[in-house]
Amino acid sequence: MVLKYEDITPTNPEPGVTRRILARGGNMMGVEASFVKGAVGSVHQHVHEQVSYIVSGSFEYVADGVKYHLKAGDSYYVAPNVAHGATALEDAVILDIFSPQREDFL
Repeated sequence: MVLKYEDITPTNPEPGVTRRILARGGNMMGVEASFVKGAVGSVHQHVHEQVSYIVSGSFEYVADGVKYHLKAGDSYYVAPNVAHGATALEDAVILDIFSPQREDFL
């Protein structure tokens, strides 16, 4: 699958957050989330495995009640059903990879 960035229709799942569904197929899905400073990805959990990479900016990230300060170049893994969320400390972009695909995003 080839997907051109200019052909992706963004959505706004929370105030200050723009989500773009990137390439997906089989059991995998890539998602770009852009945050304006102060935007919150509310604490949530899901059955999917998730690997995330901070492309730019920085976040206060919380997983299972533990807080972390993450900046560009940092990454993390989220096991299924672990509560996690993030607050942008500055304008920031994160790349999320999910397995299986997040059907609720489609």
